[in-house]
Parts: sequence; C-alpha cells; structure tokens
Amino acid sequence: MSGATQIVAIDGPAGAGKSTVARRVAERLGFAFLDTGAMYRAATWRALARGVDLHDPEALEASTRDMRLEMDETPSGQRVTVDGEDVTAAIRTPEVTRLIYRLDQIPGVRRILVDHQRRFGERGPTVAEGRDIGTVVFPAARCKIFLDASLDCRTRRRAAELAAKGMPADFEQLREEIRERDEKSRTRADSPLRRADDAVLVDSTDLTADQVVDALVALARERL
Repeated sequence: MSGATQIVAIDGPAGAGKSTVARRVAERLGFAFLDTGAMYRAATWRALARGVDLHDPEALEASTRDMRLEMDETPSGQRVTVDGEDVTAAIRTPEVTRLIYRLDQIPGVRRILVDHQRRFGERGPTVAEGRDIGTVVFPAARCKIFLDASLDCRTRRRAAELAAKGMPADFEQLREEIRERDEKSRTRADSPLRRADDAVLVDSTDLTADQVVDALVALARERL
C-alpha cells in the first residue's frame, strides 16, 4: 500500500481528545503521528512572539511561510521547535489557544500548513489528526474517523489537561471558549470542520481513553 491508503485521518472538535488518542493509535499501529493542531499553534505562537498584526492576513501568511517548523517524536512526547526554539510548552498556553482562530481562518495560512501536512504524510504510514484531515488534507484516506464528545465532557478534559500543567481554568469561561472555537471552525469559509461523508463517527463521551484507542485501532486495521 502507498499514499493515502496508509493514512488514518482523525477529525473532530476542540477537546475531543484527538491528540492523545491519535498518538497512542499511531504507537499501536507503528505509524508516524501528525498533530496538525500543533502546526497552527506554532504559527500562532510565532506571530505573537514577533509582534505580527493579528488583524493582517497577509502579514500572518508571510510569518507562517517564513516559519522553520520541526516536529519530532521523543521518549517524553512530541517536541515542537520554531526557528530553532523549543516551543513545545509555549504553544499550549491559553493565550495561544484563544488566538488560533486568527490564523486558521486565513486561506493562505491553511494552504501553507496543508502543504506541510501532505509532505509529512508522504513519508510513510501516518495517523493524522485535526479538523480537515479527511475532507481536505487527505480526502482519499481509506480510514477516516470523526471523534466527538459532548461540550461538557470536552471542557472537563481540557480543564484537566490545563490543571495538570499548572494552569487552572474557570470551567464556564473555558466552556464558552471551546463553544466559540467550535462555531468558528464549523462556519469558516475555508475548510470548515465537518464529518467527511465516509468517516466513521466515534462518540467518546462515555468511553475511556483506552476504549477509544481500541476502537480506532480496530477501525484502522479493518479499513487498511
């Protein structure tokens, strides 16, 4: 098999557990792991760090084009570097999370990062997660999954992640931020978040992480 036949495409809204689950699925299958959300976070971090006007689409596109991005798997998890600087932790701050939409709404930025993602997938078997993986990045993927969960469930999970990093968050405020991000993702003009026609819906609201991983690994083995 080659090309898209070796891609497991996982899409879904914020807080659905895509990154955690996709990484474990990749490990189980022996595939590479592609966290596309980290790419948008990195581009957002770079724009903030360099004082780029977040209301200037052309400036944000130029900043993304000039970004030297590296994503490597290490024994302790994925390491993300931008222009030689390790930003693994920096791109996960609430500030970056709140401002990602400024970049992921811009078609030019999306084209640049989609090109990165496709090149990554061409290297070999890959589990890729994001919001337009099965619809735009790898539309010919044979295994497409739409991972979802209730808004309250996703908020609890995100709050727990932040608390574990020493960044406690107000539940109601976090819930509203996730709801707004969902709305922006689903209504943006370019590559909106939606379930691909041939994607399998997996609702993880009442499932443990282990159960979700088992279900996705089984789907991948069946379809690939």
